[in-house]
Amino acid sequence: MSVVPVTSPDLGAAEVSWFAALCSDDYQFLGVPDGRLRSSWDNCSRIVQEAEKQGFRNILCPSSYQVGQDTLSFVAACAPITSKINLLAAVRCGEMQPIMLARTIATLDHMLEGRLTVNIISSDFPGEKADSGYRYQRSREVVEILKQAWTMDEINYSGQVYDFQGLTTDPVQPYQTGGPLLYFGGYSPAALELCGQHCDIYLMWPEPREALAQRMKDVHAVAERYGRTLDYGLRVHVIVRDTEAEARDYAEHLTSKLDDEYGRMIRERALDSGSLGVSHQAKARELADRFGYVEPHLWTGIGRARSGCGAALVGSADQVLTQIEEYRKMGIRAFIFSGYPHMNECQHFGRLVMPELKTCSLPEAYGRVPTSAPQTPLGVGERR
Repeated sequence: MSVVPVTSPDLGAAEVSWFAALCSDDYQFLGVPDGRLRSSWDNCSRIVQEAEKQGFRNILCPSSYQVGQDTLSFVAACAPITSKINLLAAVRCGEMQPIMLARTIATLDHMLEGRLTVNIISSDFPGEKADSGYRYQRSREVVEILKQAWTMDEINYSGQVYDFQGLTTDPVQPYQTGGPLLYFGGYSPAALELCGQHCDIYLMWPEPREALAQRMKDVHAVAERYGRTLDYGLRVHVIVRDTEAEARDYAEHLTSKLDDEYGRMIRERALDSGSLGVSHQAKARELADRFGYVEPHLWTGIGRARSGCGAALVGSADQVLTQIEEYRKMGIRAFIFSGYPHMNECQHFGRLVMPELKTCSLPEAYGRVPTSAPQTPLGVGERR
């Protein structure tokens, strides 16, 4: 039985996703820059195409002020080079005026014919430090405006940050019924409140299972107040090989050239480096054994040179599959995996693990994606 009630209790599959390294986060040796793996269009787009080839159902396209690809531009460019995989676009709320963001999302949703999902993020803008309460209030208002844009005839909104009245939603109507699913991660009370009231999938970073269970209980308590349930997702790295020994050896190999001071610099240049979630990842490293394992197959070494998601599932295919199934029993319905280098690890996972998994697209499971072009102004509806 799941830790808490979930939106999809009878779903016999999981949304298994990969990661597009748009933000200078691809390495042969962790923390050692390699020009061949820079976050160029060529490298990142090939990762997306390989993930689709390997059967992944979605791919996270992150956002950060790093050398690499702009998220929404990249997602748009991926529309004509993919046909099956969904794209999970990270949107930092407030970077774009909300009405025009709604229009951009509607454009992308039509370009992708319903293969768009959105990761709502609330971290600081480059060069700015804003109060956490303000950032989450701004995100709340953006999400509420998006929901009006996707479900109503007019946008009429009065908030602390934004005020819009009497705007027709014709230019912002999405391809999907009700708009793209909203994925969200955050640990503060304001984050949980926003997610519990408005979002669809609560994303967590890797921690010991009892900590994950508590995260689920905390956000469910908020959702329950609004008469809602959520589905849950886990963002985690992976190292999978034919044997456990090979996987553990590769984990050691991956960090064998890492300078810890340089790793600290990599962590601190991220826009989320001071967040509560990142502090929980640091705590997991402190609790780990001398080899970096906080659980038998959860290795925290990645976090030595990475902000945000800082641990990996490490093991044989059977061991990784067992871990995934245990997470599914907890109520986790979405997995966002990654590994270094991203192309190579995608292929390892595709060969060893994907054939044994039953996967799904959550937008399709939720009934969001129409079977044919929708009756929207940008689809086949009346042009006014």
